Amino acid sequence: MTDLGRRTPEITVATPADRGRVVDSLVAAFAADPVLTHLFPDPASYPRYAAAFFGYLFDKRVGRETIWTIGGGASVAIWEPPTPAESGPADPLAAHLPADALARVRAYDEAVHAALPSGPFWYLGVLGTHPDSAGRRWGRAVMRAGLQRAAADGLPAVLETSNPGNVEIYRRAGWQVVREVAEPLPTWIMRQPA
Repeated sequence: MTDLGRRTPEITVATPADRGRVVDSLVAAFAADPVLTHLFPDPASYPRYAAAFFGYLFDKRVGRETIWTIGGGASVAIWEPPTPAESGPADPLAAHLPADALARVRAYDEAVHAALPSGPFWYLGVLGTHPDSAGRRWGRAVMRAGLQRAAADGLPAVLETSNPGNVEIYRRAGWQVVREVAEPLPTWIMRQPA
């Protein structure tokens, strides 16, 4: 596969050694995202709280081998497979976030999960590319790795976005809006059939 005459780096499954680069890329990629700016509105504390948030998501899924990366973590897709995750600490984010931020994370999570379809599906929880690597279509490539796993399982894929600009991008990649959530902020639930 080529990208403007250059070879696209290999897609790899993230390991614990990739954590720092993945978290740094996602913190940078989501600095202006509606969800992250809702969860962590203070620009001064955003890097620290967003790093804790993305670190938590990374730690939760890295052992399941459902985090795909390109460029050593420059572009990342964090997927949740349809089988339940193993239980961990009751609320590992509580040690890293102040009460108000933790309340916003919980409220957003509850609103989104209440709107997700029933039945098994692969869930694209995070898709981001470090701004220094934007425009290379790496996000689409790492997203495709999870879509291939969903297809191999004969299951649909689901995601949510609160960025209106992403809705059309995802539509062009075969996703369909199946539900909209108004609170705590406008969010589109999208599905890609099996």
